[in-house]
Amino acid sequence: MEDQLIIQLFFERSQEAITAVERKYGVLCKSIASRILKDEQDAEECVNDTLLAAWNNIPPENPAPLISYLCKITRNLALKRYAKNTAQKRNHFYDVALDELGDTLAGTCSVEKECMAKELKKAINHFLSKQKKMDSIFFVKRYWFMESISEIAECYGKSNNYVTVHLHRTREKLKKYLTKEGLIQ
Repeated sequence: MEDQLIIQLFFERSQEAITAVERKYGVLCKSIASRILKDEQDAEECVNDTLLAAWNNIPPENPAPLISYLCKITRNLALKRYAKNTAQKRNHFYDVALDELGDTLAGTCSVEKECMAKELKKAINHFLSKQKKMDSIFFVKRYWFMESISEIAECYGKSNNYVTVHLHRTREKLKKYLTKEGLIQ
């Protein structure tokens, strides 16, 4: 079913909208949540919460593209649940990915402020648009979709070392770019 038809079903308040979203994007949303949470039950709940959020926000929202909207909701809900679940402990897999980026974004104490976060997002998107396609894909898969290095390597028929080196170089370039733009020190 086309996204515009699904959105139309939301606007009509038809229960078919939920079924259509779950059928078309449920597996993707669950994979995003699973990579962050590492718990199938929490991931399923996260997908259900995503469906509820979509139901509650469409209308008035009219997301385009729908896939990005749903992935963003899922990722944000999973991150909130992750923070709650690991308040007293460290989740090695996810923290490793964040630590990799932490070195790049170190010194951005005001990133949490909404205005700065928007500038940073815009700068990162601009930076990625100027990189080699494969480097951008690796970066997004690792730091947005939280895929492991081995998953990325297997998907593209590369070695783990190849992916690791490319991610490292991209982070270094990003750090230089963000410093030059005055977004980090």
